[in-house]
Amino acid sequence: MVASRSRSAGETVTRQMLRHWQEAVPNDRLAHLVKHAARGLARALQMRLAEHAVSYGHWTFLRVLWEAEGLTQRQLSDEAAVMEPTTFSALNAMEKLGYVVRRPSPNSRKELHVYLTPKGRSLKSKLVPLAEEVNAVALRDVDPADIAATRRTLLVLIANLAADEAESLTLRRRIPSTRELSRLLNGSRPRARKAPLRRRGRAKKRALAQDAAR
Repeated sequence: MVASRSRSAGETVTRQMLRHWQEAVPNDRLAHLVKHAARGLARALQMRLAEHAVSYGHWTFLRVLWEAEGLTQRQLSDEAAVMEPTTFSALNAMEKLGYVVRRPSPNSRKELHVYLTPKGRSLKSKLVPLAEEVNAVALRDVDPADIAATRRTLLVLIANLAADEAESLTLRRRIPSTRELSRLLNGSRPRARKAPLRRRGRAKKRALAQDAAR
């Protein structure tokens, strides 16, 4: 009975989604379609990962580490395309779950490298088939030629946006940090850095000396 109600609710959501894209905004921007498709793929995979008590966020890092262990936190962030604070929090949780270990670099005590544990490595054979299943579901009844054309289009799209980001950096554009973005949204300006107390004391003495000389 519960399964029947859940299936009915899911079918309703699907009909509403299709009506939105096919009737309400049939010519909407490609960016919105890509975002919505990516969201659907992520949700489909998360439902399957939940059966193994694995979060989608942890999957993002696991799939990178299955291909290359021993990455630093920064390298892992770059490969997973997430911010370093997010990576740090995820690694803390994954270490507690026994998926990864962090070991100091032989060249730098401050630098830590991330390695899979046997438990983290064993998840690959369980979780990768789930991702393959989601891809198969998403591409059901799609002509192979259309799949190839879509792949070519997305690769060009990615290359164009990467070039745009590189050009933006030369124009001093960049993605603000969470803290900077919060300040912008609140309409506040970055605080001026205070001079050290010693420097402020010397400046005060110079000002007093100048006043006495006048």
